[in-house]
Amino acid sequence: MQMKIVGLIAEYNPFHNGHVYHIEQIKKLYPNSLLILVLNGYFLERGEISVLAKETKTKLALKYGVDIVLELPVIYGTQSADYFAKGCLEILNKFAVDTLVFGSETNDVNFLTKIAKENLKGKKLVKSAESYPRRLQNSLGVTEQFFPNDLLGISYIKEISQNNYQIIPVTIKRTSAYHDTTACTGIISASNIRQKKENQLDISPYLPLEAQMKWQDIDMNLYFQILKSKILTDLDLTRYIDVTEGIENKLKKEVIDSQTMPEFLEKIKSKRYTYNRLRRMLTHIFLGLTKEKNTLPISYIRILGFSKKGQDYLKKEKDYFQKITHIDKESEQYKLEITASLLYDLLTKQISSSFDRQNKPIIYPMGVNEESQK
Repeated sequence: MQMKIVGLIAEYNPFHNGHVYHIEQIKKLYPNSLLILVLNGYFLERGEISVLAKETKTKLALKYGVDIVLELPVIYGTQSADYFAKGCLEILNKFAVDTLVFGSETNDVNFLTKIAKENLKGKKLVKSAESYPRRLQNSLGVTEQFFPNDLLGISYIKEISQNNYQIIPVTIKRTSAYHDTTACTGIISASNIRQKKENQLDISPYLPLEAQMKWQDIDMNLYFQILKSKILTDLDLTRYIDVTEGIENKLKKEVIDSQTMPEFLEKIKSKRYTYNRLRRMLTHIFLGLTKEKNTLPISYIRILGFSKKGQDYLKKEKDYFQKITHIDKESEQYKLEITASLLYDLLTKQISSSFDRQNKPIIYPMGVNEESQK
């Protein structure tokens, strides 16, 4: 039986029991398979900052069964679903992935495919001050509510269809609700875990010990102070990704008397500008991601780590993989990654950026090559 090449996409903020379950279920579905992960790094799709460093997330993914871990460039990783999906699927396609497995609230890939096809027909979203999920629901005339993982799934399927990628989308039922911050079962959402951590509750039942031990304390006060300085001094905020429709004036007005990020977000939130959209916008300002960078191609694909099985796969097409993974240190992509890693260091008071600058893939199981990278 031919080995299946299965792709998965994750942020691991933090890596928890649900992610272990996801990997285990893939292995049950496809016993003879190679798992390739596209991993988001320090600054995430919903405008959050990762509580685990990129190196830690890579090691955990490999330990729990992933064979190759690939980096999602920050310019794709910090954006809304469609652009996020564009980067992920381009990377997976170049690594010859034939199946994409993702978590889903509905666990109905046929329904998600139908919605994706309807969306691709060019139906314009209903104009209103409501959020994107609600406008999508109204435009397509469906009663089902769209949740975060299903929305990402729709974007994945659209990207596969538009580019005629030979990748089959498969869903796994999400075992916890994204917005639930109260559940206390063995598998709970990442947002629930972060909320419990903030409330100084015990989170040890919900994630591997390594993830708990490597949890990064993000200095959100410093983040806000840097952001505030940029907003007040930048003469043209409209040049940053997602800064549209005159909101730059509101940003400058409301940031003056705001003392914390939550206070600032509360002042600028509206029906049109959800918290996720605002956090993404502010992330782009913080990182200096301007609108012309939206057209940046993926210059190279960075391999963050691999297992012995993953290494054997890479050797089969050695010349091809060496070509597409050769890091161009003169590229804008590389410069943005280094900038993001250095700013992450500033907020965590760590030196996570050394992993990015050294560019030594993690080899698992740990051996002489990995030990030398410590």
